[in-house]
Amino acid sequence: MTQSPLQIPRFPAVLAYPLRAMPLVPLSLSLTAYSRKIAKSHPGLFRRLGEYGHTKFVLDPTDLPFVICLHPNGGVPRVIVTRGPGEGTARIAGPLAALLGLVHGAFDGDALFFSRDLVVEGDTAAALALRNAVDDAELDLSREVSDLTGPMAPPVQRMFVFLERHTGVSLTRPEEAGAW
Repeated sequence: MTQSPLQIPRFPAVLAYPLRAMPLVPLSLSLTAYSRKIAKSHPGLFRRLGEYGHTKFVLDPTDLPFVICLHPNGGVPRVIVTRGPGEGTARIAGPLAALLGLVHGAFDGDALFFSRDLVVEGDTAAALALRNAVDDAELDLSREVSDLTGPMAPPVQRMFVFLERHTGVSLTRPEEAGAW
């Protein structure tokens, strides 16, 4: 097996193993609440999906023991985390770091696809619509989390920058990393 020229970090197996026993309902509820917060702060994200606004997507971080099923639900998203393949019209699979890097604009989706670090199955037009909507929204997931912490936002954001620097995983948008 050849190594990717992009050198995508993999989630350590020693940390992923305990996640097999983690209850998924609280994670699903948390991610649903988080995705709804994102929908409120970036309403164009879900409008940009157009005809795919009710399409179910399976986001499969291949180095974790679960998949994330995203149902945009016309701008009132619902997330279900499950073990197994998940149900959706389109499946986007790759290491967690690659998926986060796509969201933050650190990696080019075409490069990930052609290097086989990213696999797209099912309705590729739907997957492309999701990719374009996410690209257009210029999301910074760590900033969205930090904003939830109120006055603790600056130190929380610095923690994300520190973790990003030491893990190689894109946890912030590249142009945002030094903003805090």
